Amino acid sequence: MQASLRFTGLGLLFLLASCGGAGVPEREKQQDTEPRAVKVVVVTLFEIGEDTGDRAGEFQLWKERRTFDEVLPFHGYKDLHYNSEDGLLVMVTGIGTARSAAATMAVGMDPRFDLSKAYWLTAGIAGIDPEDATVGSAAWAEYLVDGDLGHHIDAREIPEDWPFGYFPRYTTRPFDPKKPEPSGEMFRLNPGLTEWAYQLTKDIELPDDPSVQHERDLYTEHPNAQGRPKVIKGDHIAALTFWHGALLNDWANRLVEYWTDGKGNMVTSGMEDTGSYLSVSWLDKIERADKDRFMVLRMGSNFTMQPPTRSAAENLLKETQGYKYAGLEIAVESGYLVASRVVDELLENWDQYEDIIPTSE
Repeated sequence: MQASLRFTGLGLLFLLASCGGAGVPEREKQQDTEPRAVKVVVVTLFEIGEDTGDRAGEFQLWKERRTFDEVLPFHGYKDLHYNSEDGLLVMVTGIGTARSAAATMAVGMDPRFDLSKAYWLTAGIAGIDPEDATVGSAAWAEYLVDGDLGHHIDAREIPEDWPFGYFPRYTTRPFDPKKPEPSGEMFRLNPGLTEWAYQLTKDIELPDDPSVQHERDLYTEHPNAQGRPKVIKGDHIAALTFWHGALLNDWANRLVEYWTDGKGNMVTSGMEDTGSYLSVSWLDKIERADKDRFMVLRMGSNFTMQPPTRSAAENLLKETQGYKYAGLEIAVESGYLVASRVVDELLENWDQYEDIIPTSE
């Protein structure tokens, strides 16, 4: 009985969050009899200032370059934008796994939408590992690893034979060979869908800016950081902490390798995707979403570690004060360009993809 009451209360909470609940002006209340059929949900994470007309974050290009005949009240980070003709829904979750999980669950439980066959596509900026690629690149992830769930001891107090102070729950040391089954630490997305999206977009020529090359050239020990941006496959780590530096970059790579049994490679870092996917996986259990239709595209706006000429602190502060990421503008453009290719393919050929999830085979 208590479990049932808790579920009912939680469902009510999300409905109030999405629809406004009591006290919402009458003009905001929807009188729909049929839920809106959603074919694709584009999940963006933040916007810098206004929705249009200024420096663009992840949402702005979708707002300016797409047509939306409905702006639906959503008492989260930003209202929802919906095109009733083609079934495209665009949302902004807010930064962090807590916000992304809450916003995604609220949309999923919203009675205004039928998301049972919707494809979900996260298109967000990220830190990118200079070992693998350069800023402006766009990476499709197959594995998502959570960088928060675990134990943490200050590095000044760890045993001498420990490489880091962070170690997973239910273990006794970093990268304990007696690894438990993941319970929120790692998710594998539909590999067939991920590969399909990559194959569809891998030959897209991404935008670039000559002014970014100076920053790339500083990474003299990382040839892949000095090249042109491209579409690649690479896995993702998400954490509420915006970490930076060579040591933490090593930690993130090793953590992804650990949880994926060596099959994954950390290419991008962000702060939301394990939260969004966890919500979709729970919505899948009650048939309000399909977790096998979830995709993650991350675009490198900055490097995850410093070049040899700077300290980690200098590099982090240089880029994070006022969104001064070296590749922010080209990353946002790359994200819209690559994600749009997938979105348009799904929408324009919905008769192929409504009931059958595409694969590369």
